[in-house]
Amino acid sequence: MLAARISLFYWAIFLIIGLQTPFLPLWLDARGLSVTEISIAGALPLFIRIVATPMVAYVADRSGDHRRMVITLAWSGLACTVLLSQSHHLWPIILLSTLMMLTTSSIMPLTETLAMRAVRAHGLDYGRMRLWGSISFIVATLIGGAAIERWTGSVVIWLIIGAVALTALAAHALPRPDGAATGSARPRISRADVAELVTSPLFLLFLAAAGLVQAAHAVFYVYGVLHWRGLGLSATWTGALWAIAVIAEIALFARSGAVLKILSPLSLIALGAIAAIVRWIAMAFDPPLAALVVLQVLHALTFGATHIGTVHFIAQNIPPERAGTAQALQASVTAGIAMGGATLLAGQLYGPFGAKAYLAMAVLGALGLVAALTAQRRLRA
Repeated sequence: MLAARISLFYWAIFLIIGLQTPFLPLWLDARGLSVTEISIAGALPLFIRIVATPMVAYVADRSGDHRRMVITLAWSGLACTVLLSQSHHLWPIILLSTLMMLTTSSIMPLTETLAMRAVRAHGLDYGRMRLWGSISFIVATLIGGAAIERWTGSVVIWLIIGAVALTALAAHALPRPDGAATGSARPRISRADVAELVTSPLFLLFLAAAGLVQAAHAVFYVYGVLHWRGLGLSATWTGALWAIAVIAEIALFARSGAVLKILSPLSLIALGAIAAIVRWIAMAFDPPLAALVVLQVLHALTFGATHIGTVHFIAQNIPPERAGTAQALQASVTAGIAMGGATLLAGQLYGPFGAKAYLAMAVLGALGLVAALTAQRRLRA
């Protein structure tokens, strides 16, 4: 029953992500924002989350009640989204859309912390809970696409409101902290603990490994579909290739418990890095469709194995009172600093070099492999 409640929350939060990520720009366009203004609305939360998400997680770690923080963020996100739906001027739209997206990005590392706490305490399988998020993402994109086809981009905000409302309700079903987790005897994270965390060579190597391997997806995420369409691939096949990648990811999540009995978290990140080197080098040479299918299956490793390794490394090596902050720092480094930098790099390279820009992503994967192997040696020392 506990696993079902956490799975439900993953389903709900990824409905938001599956609607916001591809479709919110269409709603902003329908509100009359220019391309530049839409880019500001999309980029601003990425920069602010680098600081905001760890601060929120630090407060949650101090209180010991991550569930309460998730509930607060979810209802705050709903209020921001409803206000956004009634906004028609530039700066209120940018402010409210930023707050809406920050609530979602701040909820995610807290959710991972709650899930991994349940894994440790009750022996649950993280992957089998997390896979419902990936399934939900696919469902959200299908629903969003069909709704926009019928009612135009103005419908997007109402779909997001529904998803945020479901998330706020599902948050109340998340597990409550036990008495020891919130009592006066509970270890409380301090600023000195955070300083120790961010200066730990092992933790920094781990952040570099996970961040670089995930950031190596930048060219694919930004230009992948555009490049395939330029090569003459149909919309049906581009959609199918994306679906293959997510299905492969779900399959790995479903078997992650068995995989973790064979490979350590850092070994999984290293495996993701090796797959990234292979995948992005191959993508640089415009492989045929049959090869693209195989390369998309590697998404299970480049994203899935790296993600599983990341959350389990924190669970196994970071004290519970620091786990939320550690997850948030990892999210800020991976989705903020590393992915932001790699996206800027991709923008500079794709124009003049086209698919050869993937070679730079292979270099990021190689650097991630070096960091993962170095972290592994330090952990064993």
